[in-house]
Amino acid sequence: MSTDVVFLDTLQLSANIGPDCWGKARPQPVLVSIYLHLQPSFLNTAGLSDDVRDSVHYGHLSKAISSAAGESSFTGVEHLVSLVNQETFALARTAAAAVRVVVNLPKQIPLAQNFLVDVITTTSTTSRKVLVQDLILPVLIGVNPPEREAKQRVITNIEFHEELGTEGKPLLDYPAIVKQIVHIVRTACLASEDINSVTVRAQKPSAVSFAHSSGVEITRRRADYAQQ
Repeated sequence: MSTDVVFLDTLQLSANIGPDCWGKARPQPVLVSIYLHLQPSFLNTAGLSDDVRDSVHYGHLSKAISSAAGESSFTGVEHLVSLVNQETFALARTAAAAVRVVVNLPKQIPLAQNFLVDVITTTSTTSRKVLVQDLILPVLIGVNPPEREAKQRVITNIEFHEELGTEGKPLLDYPAIVKQIVHIVRTACLASEDINSVTVRAQKPSAVSFAHSSGVEITRRRADYAQQ
């Protein structure tokens, strides 16, 4: 099956989307990436005509989203995603098969590199996952005696997969969930019925001299704990 995608990668915005990492509702850096999945072979016409009017003008999309975001205050990330979807579907009209919006709040969790909300919307369904990337914590960890004498960096990545049908629901308080890092998998899976599964990867960049890192990754479904 042929696939055509028009995308905007890392559109930089300043927007008030609710409390920041210090609990204050004020503008913060927001990075938005948009992937407009078009009907199969839609871009064939533009390829033959070399006319941007036969495509979807990502410049117009960028301006529309930047303008709308600057004029609005949002109740949360899901409100911003809804606005982006509205603008994108309106611009693409019947050419749109699905829209994927990735919102990154790089300052939302102080010890993490990124906090991302990844939403895919079609005309009939919505799926959402949330990612905490490169959460760096100093930890006493390891079986070797030197590892018991000094803390080393542990890089943790967490991925939450929500159940289908969460569209319109407020985003869970994921930063608060992440604070329970010691029991993160069980706590996260049971935090809400909207969470279907959680994947956690922990890496030790100092463990092996000639490797970037060593680590483990586990995935658990809510059903694994709900029966306990």
